[in-house]
Amino acid sequence: MGNPNRLIWSDDSMIIFRYLSRQIFQVMAAVTLILLLIAFITRFLQYLSNVVEGRLSSDVLFLLMLYRLPDFMLVILPFALFLGILLAYGRMYAENEMSVLHACGYSMRKLLTASLLCSSMVAAGVALFSLQLAPWGLQNTERLGQSQDELTELDLIMPGQFQNFDNDLRTTYAESIVVGNEGRQLNNPFVAVRTDSAEGTSQLRIMVAESARPIVEPNSGRRFMLLENGYFYDGIPGQADYQITQFETQGLLLPERAELEPVLREKALPTLALWQSTDAPARAELQWRISVILLIPILTLIAVPLSKVEPRQGRFSKLVPATAIYAFYYIMLQLALAWVEDGIISPVIGLWWVHLLFLTLALLLYRQPWRKTGRIKRASTLMGSV
Repeated sequence: MGNPNRLIWSDDSMIIFRYLSRQIFQVMAAVTLILLLIAFITRFLQYLSNVVEGRLSSDVLFLLMLYRLPDFMLVILPFALFLGILLAYGRMYAENEMSVLHACGYSMRKLLTASLLCSSMVAAGVALFSLQLAPWGLQNTERLGQSQDELTELDLIMPGQFQNFDNDLRTTYAESIVVGNEGRQLNNPFVAVRTDSAEGTSQLRIMVAESARPIVEPNSGRRFMLLENGYFYDGIPGQADYQITQFETQGLLLPERAELEPVLREKALPTLALWQSTDAPARAELQWRISVILLIPILTLIAVPLSKVEPRQGRFSKLVPATAIYAFYYIMLQLALAWVEDGIISPVIGLWWVHLLFLTLALLLYRQPWRKTGRIKRASTLMGSV
């Protein structure tokens, strides 16, 4: 008979691997869903406030959220995997499932191998997000931002809301909006324009009309808001002597369209362009994209020994120190990234020293479990010889 403590990758091993991976991915999926929901709600509220303030069109709101999804996943997936291993194995330790596996010969080494196989699947997805999808999303986000800079209040205004434009010098309101062949038409618009003089006084012009629509002057290309069938109210705020003027049509000059050239930041540049660049910020961004992938195996090496709890400790006993380790790891990477971008440290050193530091921590965490495993194996050998 062979050694009963030896367990090769047989059908039984595959059953154990599928069980372990299912436990990890179930917890990981729940954590990912919760964190993704929080990130989406936070960013959605931020974009929604920009829509209400007239700085962003509501038509691109959900498109912006879609483009930012890969960037969210880069932050969420490593932490979700870390917690998935920690909580899944912590439960198995607390309920003595791990004790049974170890007694059957499923050593810490094989547990680590199974965990790394699970994390390799996550690492493949993170690599796709980091090297391809996240830069693509940021490129499209930047293009949308540039297109929003070319819009006027006629494109940004929402019906039934007072919105400020032109550094709060103009307030626009429309009862309803109809989209036709000539663009958006405002029904029953209200426009208040404030002019500040050098003496510190303000002149206020209020325009009320039946409708307003955009027009473009053929020769100059300047854009106007053409108000139809309305009234002017000119005066000084706080005084009652307003002058009232009736008009059939009145054009209100809108700000000139900004001619913006596409300027891609390092975070939005394709990975190939970063690889070919010798600039320090580009090198730093390339190392960051690779570092997000390296997070996965190193966090797995840390999570496996850190998940070991005593039966009476509970599965959540290591949650706080593990979260602190992850937060410190992530902050150190961000700090090293800033140092490389600013030229404080060489790109040769880059972010790699942070990974080496936490890889050393992972190896130190294995010292005690390996000693215990060795003592158990020696005890089993002695008992067998007796």
